[in-house]
Amino acid sequence: MENLKRVEPDANEDAAAGVMAEIGRAARAAAHVLSLASTETKNRAILKAAQAIRQRADVILAANAQDAAAAEANGAAGSFLDRLRLDVGRIETMAKGLEDIAALPDPVGRLLARFERPNGLLIERVSTPLGVIGVIYESRPAVTADAGALCLKAGNAAILRGGSESFLSTKAIHDCLVTGLDEAGLPRAAIARVPTKDRAAVGEMLAGLGGNLDVIVPRGGKSLVARVQTEARVPVFAHLEGIVHVFVHRDADLAKAKKIVLNAKMRRTGICGAAETLLVDRAGAATLLSPLVKMLLDAGCEVRGDAMARATDSRVATASDADWTAEYLDAIIAVRVVDGLKQAIEHIQNFGSHHTDCIVTEDQAAADCFLKEVDSAIVMHNASTQFADGGEFGFGAEIGIATGRMHARGPVGLEQLTSFKYRVHGQGQIRP
Repeated sequence: MENLKRVEPDANEDAAAGVMAEIGRAARAAAHVLSLASTETKNRAILKAAQAIRQRADVILAANAQDAAAAEANGAAGSFLDRLRLDVGRIETMAKGLEDIAALPDPVGRLLARFERPNGLLIERVSTPLGVIGVIYESRPAVTADAGALCLKAGNAAILRGGSESFLSTKAIHDCLVTGLDEAGLPRAAIARVPTKDRAAVGEMLAGLGGNLDVIVPRGGKSLVARVQTEARVPVFAHLEGIVHVFVHRDADLAKAKKIVLNAKMRRTGICGAAETLLVDRAGAATLLSPLVKMLLDAGCEVRGDAMARATDSRVATASDADWTAEYLDAIIAVRVVDGLKQAIEHIQNFGSHHTDCIVTEDQAAADCFLKEVDSAIVMHNASTQFADGGEFGFGAEIGIATGRMHARGPVGLEQLTSFKYRVHGQGQIRP
């Protein structure tokens, strides 16, 4: 397997087209090895990587501290720093996430369908890996572990291009994944890391690395994802924005609504499942609006509202048209009063991003209507939108949340990282 070893030039060198092409060729060769690897071998690599992450926690934290200090010195926003920073708890969550992935059933080789034709042909549809997956992400270093392990378990090679702000953190975590590959006897090119901050590397990946890249998954800000969608010559699992809504219906339970809204907005403001817009039913506004707005303000959340929201508290700022399409990723929320369920759905259709949207109500008919008519990847009833996460769905982890409509939608876990092929068994049949 010497020819499959990961190409790792000095991190300060430009990612020249030739170097990126070689990374692609090595990943393609590694993908073939992975497609034939046993479940036990893949699990061993993942579990050994989890072990290495725990053992090297101090190294990872030291690298992350350098990244965070540099980002802070460059004026990064608090929400960005929250996504970037690691601590002991987050490192343990990362390692546990890998163990959860290893514990999941192998998605490769599943018999999806089996049927016999009148002519006696037996046809089977069987799950197969996608091949080589490129993951382009920004500030979250933990994506390195999640994406690498998910791709590996699904039999895919991964090419990871983390953000320049998390460069040292990403390398420290990637080193742990390589340790796992070594321990399991798998090629290092199975999880490759782009070893440069040069943006030209992204362009090479978008061009497909000479036909060696099968899918690209972008995770980051709107400008990154928009560029990927515009320039990519290979399929994209798109996650453009998380413009997430919570609609509090007239028949909502106030105590339940307060608990859900506060968690959906303030648990972690910098994640894509955080609520960005609160819609309140006009028919229930007399009892629901003021307590919800006051609760958010008292929790340290900036509220930008329409006229009715502003009338509840002098601390509420005026919402502009731009606020209805804003992904704040911060302790800011837009609040609007709507004329019932129909207008709430219309607002979400007009201003949403098809990520995650929630209704809070005790009226099952209203909930059923919302769940049916809101065309988002994840639609919720009486639950915090912060559950929009592959781990919370039981997928072990996620490589991203796809908001498109092709192949994968919602949390992209193991099953979504596979395709399928048909196996046809005959006894000498020919077509007349």
